Amino acid sequence: MSSHNDQQDIWPEQPPSRKEMSRRQFLTYTLGGATAFMGAGAILPMVRFVVDPILHKKGAGDFIKVAEISKITEEPQEFTFELKQKDGWYDSTATLTAWIRKDAKGDIYALSPICKHLGCTVGWNNDKAHPDEYHCPCHGARYTKLGKNLEVAPKPLDQYKTKFDNGWVLLGDIVPNTVASEEA
Repeated sequence: MSSHNDQQDIWPEQPPSRKEMSRRQFLTYTLGGATAFMGAGAILPMVRFVVDPILHKKGAGDFIKVAEISKITEEPQEFTFELKQKDGWYDSTATLTAWIRKDAKGDIYALSPICKHLGCTVGWNNDKAHPDEYHCPCHGARYTKLGKNLEVAPKPLDQYKTKFDNGWVLLGDIVPNTVASEEA
């Protein structure tokens, strides 16, 4: 026979407790999860902004048909051309200029008209005191036919990459001048 006391030893006085979540824990987990979700929503676009350009391969620059080879002389000539560009979702057309000439050997050079001093536009033979030179009207920078800096500017004029196709001069990206150093 069992007594009432024996049963108390078998069954404890308190019912077995379930592992319940307190109200405080529930709010902590809910608010923490919502904050993490919203934080990720704000941070992921920033990460994509930084990483996306690294993942895209930079293609070789396009070459643009600018002038017929037969029209190029030893005297520098100014040629303008249009470059279609896409900035994000915005398509635009930029008008660019190049000074193109050929030397005595027949090699063709295309120089950028942007002065290396402060970015003004240089002109050919527009200063009567210094004939047969590129001259910057802003601060008096001067350059030789090959773009070598003579006065004021710290570097020679940049040049365009050039290619020739079916009697046309094609211009590509702007690169540092390599021919100015050949000039004596």
